[in-house]
Amino acid sequence: MCRLFGLLTARPESAEPWLVRTDRSLYAQSHVSPDTAQRDGWGIGWFTDGGRARVEKGVHGAFEDGERDRYFQAARDADGPLVVGHLRHASNPMHLPPERLLALENSQPFESHTTLFAHNGSIPFPVETRPFLGVHEPKVRGVNDSEVLFWLLLRNTEETQDPVGGYVRTVEDLVRVWEAMGRPALPPFSGLNVLFSRGPDELYAFCAWTGDHGTGLFDATRRYYEMTYRTTAHDVVVGSEPFDLEKGVWKSLPSGSYLAAKRTEHHVTVTVDRIPLPVGLEIRPPPS
Repeated sequence: MCRLFGLLTARPESAEPWLVRTDRSLYAQSHVSPDTAQRDGWGIGWFTDGGRARVEKGVHGAFEDGERDRYFQAARDADGPLVVGHLRHASNPMHLPPERLLALENSQPFESHTTLFAHNGSIPFPVETRPFLGVHEPKVRGVNDSEVLFWLLLRNTEETQDPVGGYVRTVEDLVRVWEAMGRPALPPFSGLNVLFSRGPDELYAFCAWTGDHGTGLFDATRRYYEMTYRTTAHDVVVGSEPFDLEKGVWKSLPSGSYLAAKRTEHHVTVTVDRIPLPVGLEIRPPPS
């Protein structure tokens, strides 16, 4: 189970404070305790002046020797207006040897020229899902189930021309795979928390999970998969945990909801709504 960070700003600015220096920065989240340490990779993605996605990644924990300096440098280099960060705690639905899970191609964010994607959660049947990727299926490079989810969401978004519509189709596809597997006890996904951007002027955050996975890293009153965000007229920050201790500014993005942020030269507009899933596919939060 991973940790996510997303920033969209009206004017380019450094994401380094949120990635490194705030009380609950992404770096702080990487090693809150030995039991929750995010040891299986990290990545920071942003867009260059030419509009192409750039991603810097590591194989081990951002806090570990040999990774820390590279993480700090990437955090300094990552200028907005759009920045996505990820800490990886690897899932293993294909039951592979642990050493196969750790590789740059398995670390996130994933990118495709002008698209950035980061995921927290797991899909249980990545091999069976691959036929749904269409022309993107040969592009899978690693053994991370999140990469399969990335190409599936990209395909569906390309076909619908709408990230929200693409996400809904992706949920439907995962349910189809689950049904074809005979509706096993494993749900179609544990978590589908996703940050997704097709360029430096937008950021989408989707939050959906099934089951109970414990609490947040810093706050026992928050569910582990419950996302959060804060907004001003000029920016939005969204992720898996509040990134500082300022109370009253961080709002919940609960299961079954999404955030869509768009930027202009002078401000950022944010919409938060329910994910418009078909009847029978509603995602409800687990009992408190």
